[in-house]
Amino acid sequence: MLITFFRAIILYIFVLIVMRLMGKREIGQLQPFELAISIMIADLSTIPMADIGIPIFNGIIPILGLLLMHLIISVLNLKSLKAREIMCGKPRILIYRGKIDEKALKKERFTINELQERLRGNNIVNISDVEYAILETSGQVTVIQKPEKRNTIPEDFNIFPEYEGITYDLVIDGKIMEKNLERLGKNYEWLEKELSKMNIKPEEALIATLDGKGKIFCQKKGE
Repeated sequence: MLITFFRAIILYIFVLIVMRLMGKREIGQLQPFELAISIMIADLSTIPMADIGIPIFNGIIPILGLLLMHLIISVLNLKSLKAREIMCGKPRILIYRGKIDEKALKKERFTINELQERLRGNNIVNISDVEYAILETSGQVTVIQKPEKRNTIPEDFNIFPEYEGITYDLVIDGKIMEKNLERLGKNYEWLEKELSKMNIKPEEALIATLDGKGKIFCQKKGE
């Protein structure tokens, strides 16, 4: 029983490392070849995990082979458009200039109900509001609404907000983010001085951030 326990931990850590090496895509964004490899890795890892009579390397070696295949296919996708088209397919337009393309739906085996469901997933209730709907290679549907139905933005009113930049974490759970301080051209003494204005020491902060306008947000642990 103890052997099974440790084998499960070893395989879990190994599969986790392999999945991290494969990249950061979400499940819904996996390409077909990535999904196939993920399923096979999950299956291969369970065999030696459940049966202690099978050497653990019987699961690890095939998984390494799949990782190698993934890396090779990824390189081919980067280097060759043709290979990318074969492995990942091409996006297909399901709605073109407000009209549903029935041929495209049939080729992708998409029903009208499925199309409506995907549109609702994009907060589109009325199909007549759609100018373009594109089925991406990951299986997701990208929707472009008609101009008069899109949300307004400041530019529509000739308003041009100031550049905001991004917010940097300075302290997370009492730990100083040294690299972020370096990027900002700041140091620990500066951070200590700024947080002292709020009667907080850096090590006491649950979180401290600096936004693009130079404003600091900080919350003390336990508050």
